[in-house]
Amino acid sequence: MNSELNGRQANLAAVTGDDVDSGVAEGGLLSRFVELTLADDQPEQLTETRNQLARRLGAEGLVDAAAIIGNFQRMVRIADGTGIPLDKPVAVISADLRDSLGLDRFGSADQTPRVPAVIRWLGRKLQPLLIRRLARRMDG
Repeated sequence: MNSELNGRQANLAAVTGDDVDSGVAEGGLLSRFVELTLADDQPEQLTETRNQLARRLGAEGLVDAAAIIGNFQRMVRIADGTGIPLDKPVAVISADLRDSLGLDRFGSADQTPRVPAVIRWLGRKLQPLLIRRLARRMDG
């Protein structure tokens, strides 16, 4: 969905698929950085990947990537720890995407409300409007 908000094309299947080109500049390297940052057993590879990112994205790009990883880890741990469910409107507009990526296979999906077929259909029809509205809220 972020690609729809910023007008760029991205292949979101890269989130859960190995060897899938995301369409994001340095996407493969960024994915490797995420994996190595979360791993505890490959410090040399993490250092090399961090250095590659710094060369390709600059120091600010590297810091941004690390901050995003840290922020997602924080948010996921809080949500999982407290059992916060995915908001119903977000569950509705993201149902097809979550299905296509197989996200419901993860334990944290237990907190996500199931979306009935008729509501899912309505969500598909309203998605462009909801995305525009969300984009306006993010800009404001």
